[in-house]
Amino acid sequence: MKQNTVLVVDDEDAIRASLRGILEDENYQVLEASSGEMALDVLSHHMTSVILLDIWMDGLDGLETLRRIKSYGDGKGGTEGERNGLRWHNRETPVIMMSGHGTIHTAVAATKIGAYDFLEKPLSLDRVLLLIERAIRELGLVRENRELKARVEPDHPMIGQTPVVRHLDMQIRRVAPTEGWVLITGENGTGKEVAARRIHKLSARSEGPFVPVNSAAISEKLIETELFGQEEGVFGPGSEARIGRFEQGHQGTLFLDEIGDMSLNTQSRILRILQERRFERVGGSLQIQVDVRVIAASNKNLEELIAKGLFRADLYYRLNVIPLHVPPLRERLDDIPMLVDHFIQAHSHDLPQRQFAAEALACLKQYHWPGNVRELKNLVERLLIMASGPVIQVSDLPEFVVGSRHQRPSMMDSVLEHDDIRTAREAFERAYIQRQLEKHQGNISRTAEAVGMERSALHRKLKSLGLA
Repeated sequence: MKQNTVLVVDDEDAIRASLRGILEDENYQVLEASSGEMALDVLSHHMTSVILLDIWMDGLDGLETLRRIKSYGDGKGGTEGERNGLRWHNRETPVIMMSGHGTIHTAVAATKIGAYDFLEKPLSLDRVLLLIERAIRELGLVRENRELKARVEPDHPMIGQTPVVRHLDMQIRRVAPTEGWVLITGENGTGKEVAARRIHKLSARSEGPFVPVNSAAISEKLIETELFGQEEGVFGPGSEARIGRFEQGHQGTLFLDEIGDMSLNTQSRILRILQERRFERVGGSLQIQVDVRVIAASNKNLEELIAKGLFRADLYYRLNVIPLHVPPLRERLDDIPMLVDHFIQAHSHDLPQRQFAAEALACLKQYHWPGNVRELKNLVERLLIMASGPVIQVSDLPEFVVGSRHQRPSMMDSVLEHDDIRTAREAFERAYIQRQLEKHQGNISRTAEAVGMERSALHRKLKSLGLA
């Protein structure tokens, strides 16, 4: 049976000793602090189940101590102890206030700050034990509910069985258990965030937060506040303090999407954080330490941006520890039936359940999907809502999809859609070698001879292109 820990904070030795005795008899582990400052230090080193906190103490009184315990995470914290990860978790611990001369005003003030309940001295030990038991039970329900919610959240699998998707999923499984930073490249709508969430889900940080930041969707004026938070009053009287995404991601994963859209100034600050793992909120001077794993993504060619002076080379090399590439949908058309089924199941509770006729699926596989998987997902949702019958036919598909059967772009057209020569070359090599493999029925030796490569060189090429 797990032993719960109670922190007793009181400047009277006799009260702490009395509470320790009764609590240890009830199989609680007891920690003591004789001041508010000592309590914050204890909380930076130990996880607690309940805190018994006296209001009237010299130095940091009970109300201010309570405020500092509960404020970490809402932008109002700031002591050295609060920068510790254990303080982050202890902020949800129930705090029972104690006072020998309490008033209704004091009790109301404590409740507003976040106190669980209020005890008057001299203490009734029966009531102390009853409140502690109830508080631990309610805290357990809160955490159990959070865990259940995490379990039922989508597993974010990489849907598909084509070689390029199997290769990507294999890379993700290798990368996830490490602490290595990852740079994911790919066009818009290919599923870069899905890949990032899968890395997080399979990592040792899976129980921590996954915090996405879309750099392209946040204005340049707000990006630093969004990432680093702000101190109270920094934008004029009445402006509230707020916590930034880096703090929100503490002990979890921070996903920086579309980093190519960040200004050079923001890039500099992020580089410093990645190096030092600490930062200041906007308008503040206090160093805040965080423990996050960073996964970055971009739909742009960052090397070209570096050459143009628009992206920092040192940040690129810092982030690009493990590069992953998410292929466009046009390079994995055989995955469309599985993706369609996945999207139908995702709407099983809120939309009519329909099936796709084989001819309709075949038509979808002939479209070039400039919006990638996101475009397919939106189209499936639209058809589930608007189709007239239980089976979606070719006649239900929009004209721009149906018409693509007669004007399917050539392989060279698909290659020319890429923005940079590196990905265009990879796309050509992948399509060319895949076609040669099919032509020679998967025989590596005959394929190598046909394309003029050594067999070992072809094996390496297949592996690098995700065709192994």
